[in-house]
Amino acid sequence: MWPRFLQIELKLATQIIDTPLLAARFPIQFGAVKAEQVEPAIHQLLDLVKARIAALSGPSVPRTYRDIILALDTATEPLDFAMGVVRHLEGVVTSPALRDAYNAVQEPVSVFYTSIALDENLWAAVKAVDESVDKATLEPVHRRYLKKSVTGFRRAGADLDAAGKKRLEELDVALTKTTTKFSQNVLDATNAFDLMIDDQAQLAGLPESAIEAARESAKSKGREGWRLTLQAPSYTAALTYLDNRDIRRDLWFASNTRAAVDGALDNRPLIAEILRLRRAKAELLGYRDFADFVLDERMAHTGERAQQFLEDLYVKTLPFFSAENESLQKTGKELGYQSIEPWDVGYIAEKQRIALYEFDEEELRPYFELERVVAGMFAIFSQLLGIKVIEQPDVQGWDTAVKYFKVEDAANGTNLGGFYTDWFPRENKRGGAWMDSLFTGNPTAGQPHVGLICGNLTPPVAGKPSLLTHREVETIFHEFGHLLHHTLSLVPVKTLSGTNVPWDFVELPSQIMENWCMERDALNKFACHYQTGEPIPEELFQKMKRARNFRSANMQMRQLAFGTVDLKLHREYDPSVHPDVMAYARDVYAAFSPAPLPPNYGMIASFTHLFSSPVAYGAGYYSYKWAEVLDADAFTRFRREGIFNAKTGGDYRRFILERGDSDDPALLYRQFMGRDPDANALLERLGLLTAA
Repeated sequence: MWPRFLQIELKLATQIIDTPLLAARFPIQFGAVKAEQVEPAIHQLLDLVKARIAALSGPSVPRTYRDIILALDTATEPLDFAMGVVRHLEGVVTSPALRDAYNAVQEPVSVFYTSIALDENLWAAVKAVDESVDKATLEPVHRRYLKKSVTGFRRAGADLDAAGKKRLEELDVALTKTTTKFSQNVLDATNAFDLMIDDQAQLAGLPESAIEAARESAKSKGREGWRLTLQAPSYTAALTYLDNRDIRRDLWFASNTRAAVDGALDNRPLIAEILRLRRAKAELLGYRDFADFVLDERMAHTGERAQQFLEDLYVKTLPFFSAENESLQKTGKELGYQSIEPWDVGYIAEKQRIALYEFDEEELRPYFELERVVAGMFAIFSQLLGIKVIEQPDVQGWDTAVKYFKVEDAANGTNLGGFYTDWFPRENKRGGAWMDSLFTGNPTAGQPHVGLICGNLTPPVAGKPSLLTHREVETIFHEFGHLLHHTLSLVPVKTLSGTNVPWDFVELPSQIMENWCMERDALNKFACHYQTGEPIPEELFQKMKRARNFRSANMQMRQLAFGTVDLKLHREYDPSVHPDVMAYARDVYAAFSPAPLPPNYGMIASFTHLFSSPVAYGAGYYSYKWAEVLDADAFTRFRREGIFNAKTGGDYRRFILERGDSDDPALLYRQFMGRDPDANALLERLGLLTAA
């Protein structure tokens, strides 16, 4: 418990400014958060949490684990919550006023968080606890938290001299500002582009659903015709199906040069600056480079090991990759293409898929109606994990399309948490799909978790419901996996709870979920024709299964490319040798591309995974492949024991989802599987395992 005077201070703060930001009340009143409230509320909370931190190192506070270390676990919670809400709103319903307010508070907040580990009195108190406490008396999770706290202070610069601490503070502020600007530029550059079509004949090849969406998009802007954008549903459909090569080219260039051209939204100098700042921070803290700094406490531990992991997969994948692309070249020539450009790859591949398997992914779309997919997903994992997911229609979100759900333990009715869903693209919402935690609770102590899932999926058009691609269905399952990791956590230390695990482990609970999207028995629970209610015909399902690994080597190479360019930028890139960071990244990508890349290829300038926050997935994108090895192997137990087997699901919940970072992830994995992971499981699933 915190001293009573601090609790009173927070109570008084809520009376000065009437805003939901000043108290973690649920449901969150998003609509009541006003841009003009952000700065005064955040500054008020800064005063509060600064007082809390200062109080911890006071001479009257006993140097015990409970009074120092455990108190740190929740010391900044009010500010964490408020900044999380503001950051979230700026990402999903941004406005000039909200953006300005968010940008204004970032520097003082960043300075404060950096200052915690640099507080000499607090660091002395933490060391005193570490040196005096009888660790054998602590429960394992608390021993782990004590150890990680001490390590965390050192990694955050606690042992630096005064000049070093000042420099670290400057670097953290600069990183916060620069990465935020990067993310905002991507959103603005995405929204700045559209392509209007006034002759429907130019849309030949495009599925009717995409044509209808393009017409609705034009109408939303008060324009006649058809509007193509860089939002995923529009862009992906066009690059896959549109016969008009010139339009595909224009869209591809627009997407892959986003924020990479001269002007106010140019991210090229920001990338160079982010890399410089990250390297400077790592070196200041005694690391060879940013990759070694980031990975020190992850499963890979070093940038070298992570890069070697990717290189090994590259070597094993390369023969299949070459064969796939030779086959694509042959198909391209049959279609009249003398050479294949990047904007042709998806289009020709789709023609090849149809020819090889008589399978057009658009045939599946009527069977994947969003509401039914989501309901079926909830039913599957409620049965498997022993939970109940209950919609709460009276809870309002930040947009009319947002829904809220409550999660209960099926056995005892414990309120485990709740979450919001926001599935459709908007111009005031950033792209991609993600899960985030709004509040990390402790259900066993009566504090439910709160989280959210966002996507940019195919919206309803022309009176039809939202009808998804199979990849979009996998995206929903993926993000729900992250959400379950957060919501089902029972770790009493919030810093070690839920998704607060090493990032090369965090994707296991998300990526394993995608496996159910290819299982017939699972599909039968949610894949029904939106008009007739009929399940996917067996013939169509078999086509889908046969085509599952179509160009799987190319899909693997795409992920290996992202991970490799990430690590090379953070480990090997030297601006004195390669002054053009875009050209450097392009040259790395070239080895993984099925078609030659043009000189101005600039995908890296919109790669928000790497550059949208001070750390983000920087030096950590390899985590997707690392965790994919784990998920492919872990799913073999479900396949062996039953994909709805409650005993298996119970073990998965108990050893993985509930445990957060309360123990070494390698140990948690062994507890679930009974052994270490089999690295060949992924290659076998993808059909890329060379016979001995």
